[in-house]
Amino acid sequence: MKEKAPAKKPYTGSKRNKPTSSPDKGKKNFNKKSAVVEKRKPVVVQKKSSKKTNTVSKPLVDKGLKSTDDSMRLNRFLAHAGIAARRKADLLIASGVVTVNNLVVKEMGYRVKPTDVVKFKGKIVKPKTNFVYILLNKPKDTITTASDEKGRKTVLEIVASATDERIFPVGRLDRNTTGVLLLTNDGDMAQKLSHPSFEVDKIYHATLDKPLLAEHFEQIRNGVTLEDGFAKVNDLGYPDLKDRTQVGIEIHIGKNRIVRRLFEHFGYQVVKLDRVMYAGLTKKDLTRGRHRMLTELEIAQLRKKTN
Repeated sequence: MKEKAPAKKPYTGSKRNKPTSSPDKGKKNFNKKSAVVEKRKPVVVQKKSSKKTNTVSKPLVDKGLKSTDDSMRLNRFLAHAGIAARRKADLLIASGVVTVNNLVVKEMGYRVKPTDVVKFKGKIVKPKTNFVYILLNKPKDTITTASDEKGRKTVLEIVASATDERIFPVGRLDRNTTGVLLLTNDGDMAQKLSHPSFEVDKIYHATLDKPLLAEHFEQIRNGVTLEDGFAKVNDLGYPDLKDRTQVGIEIHIGKNRIVRRLFEHFGYQVVKLDRVMYAGLTKKDLTRGRHRMLTELEIAQLRKKTN
């Protein structure tokens, strides 16, 4: 009587076992892991030899920007950041020690938007706020945007009950890509996690339309030159050596549809794509479509990665 083959184990991205070095070697599963802004003058840019700050003489926002949007007066922004009271903040702004998006701003009443980078004496500052960090196991057929003109369900709708804070997703996942997604209102951390220089690791479990050939396995693992440049792969392996349509891939680059494009380059279609790890965060004990707040330890680990 034949023994039943063991059930296939889902790809978890665990760090306990290293991936097989090649599809035919070993039997371990892949479980790794001075711009001075004055009033309405033509733009004049001057370069200083000792500083990188540019100089312009035109307000960076339209005069008609209303207080009903998400913008905030610069002096209020500095006050909320704990730099100084508003009157003192006005003096600091006039002295030229405050920059917005690397441009020195001296205009009274200047408004900053949530996406602007404000610096005081060369250091990034931001209003003290209640930072929220939410981990979502993104389900299929949801959009990673704040809203969708076609009326499709968004990830923000899924986590709407979690907080009253204005949060946003860190990076993007395709509509039909599932798995780990971080949402937060911490713009500084989100920017760092998304920036290529921090090389944040991501692990995906891809299901292909046909078995991955050994030659293509090696080519992808060694990196592939696509139409928008070289795509480096940290690691590649199989969750189950008996089923080579199931592939685990670890990358840190964040190019659009990068995992799908890597396999499409060799004639494979990705039938399913699930992100099992992002920046050390996993979906353990988090079923599809569910979300939770990050723990203090997880937040501390993210801060360590971005400092």
